[in-house]
Amino acid sequence: MQKNILIVVGTRPNFIKITQFKKVARNYPNFNVKIVHTSQHYSDEMSKNFFESFDLYPDYFISIPTNLTVVAQMAEIMKGLEHLINTAFHPHLIIVVGDVNSTLAGSLVANKLNIPLAHLESGLRSFDYTMPEEYNRILTDKMAHYFFVTGSDAVNNLKYESVRKDRIFFVGNTMIDTLIAYQYQIDSSPILEELKITAKKYILLTLHRPANVDTPNGLNQIIDLIQSIHKNYSDTIKNIVFPIHPRTENNFKKYQLWDKLNAISSLVVTKPQSYFNFQKLIKHTLIVITDSGGVQEETSYLGIPCITLRSCTERPVTLWQGSNILLAFNENTICKYIHFFIHPATSQPQHPDKWDGKSTERIFEVLVKILL
Repeated sequence: MQKNILIVVGTRPNFIKITQFKKVARNYPNFNVKIVHTSQHYSDEMSKNFFESFDLYPDYFISIPTNLTVVAQMAEIMKGLEHLINTAFHPHLIIVVGDVNSTLAGSLVANKLNIPLAHLESGLRSFDYTMPEEYNRILTDKMAHYFFVTGSDAVNNLKYESVRKDRIFFVGNTMIDTLIAYQYQIDSSPILEELKITAKKYILLTLHRPANVDTPNGLNQIIDLIQSIHKNYSDTIKNIVFPIHPRTENNFKKYQLWDKLNAISSLVVTKPQSYFNFQKLIKHTLIVITDSGGVQEETSYLGIPCITLRSCTERPVTLWQGSNILLAFNENTICKYIHFFIHPATSQPQHPDKWDGKSTERIFEVLVKILL
């Protein structure tokens, strides 16, 4: 008997983690794998173009209005998922991905409809309860039956929370599966030539979290940091490349700091980049400065120094096995670490265990055991 598996995704980080599922599923005829896009994030830039690049097309879309509150958005997603399951595709297993609102919505639907639930990227904990994502992670793991984890830290977190050991599967990081599978397309990207920048002569900057970009003080800190890098390291660092998040750009303009930002001669401000372009920028940068989650993992796999401007991370494996460090937003401290990374005293770290491009395959090996 064929088993139906429904994968629930809603945001770009979700998509990056499931690009290999349909490909691997071709080797498992007993599984009928379908992907549903909740439309939590939907635009040509964030979704349609992404699907075309990866030849990844969801089987179902949930149509929801734009500009909803978080509660209303989750309610619409849950109603749409319930309708899909009751009328079009009844899954024997639902897989939810990551820690976004779609993740929690899909988990609640699985729970209420008595459908077994698997959580891809489970067990991550920042222990920062000011982050909505932390509650999404915890509540999803409370409802999950099966746990696909990326590292030993996540295994330990789940064991501490009394999850049965036989339900925890250390499979590795499916985001790295995507990074490895599309190396040719990444290497073929012309983004360095388009931006007129030179490999290993620039810093890549990405900032979007409210603590860093929602106040004039935070935005001025960003400007001061860029100016300091420009002043102190112009002989080594020719450019700071800043693919700017719409939220960040809107706030610079809102507080009338946009012109001041763009007046820095070494700064290259760009719109958000495609996956292939962005990965090319990461691969050839000298250092990444970020407050993102996924970038910590990608830089750790590639051995690129990463300064994460946050007080905590849900991905601590990137600190002790990767190339990531956590720093408070302090201009002098950040510049000291930039100096250290420009003149490294030690060799590059090895990437974390099972981040090898085969995580999706390991998940299907587990699915055979739990479903067939």
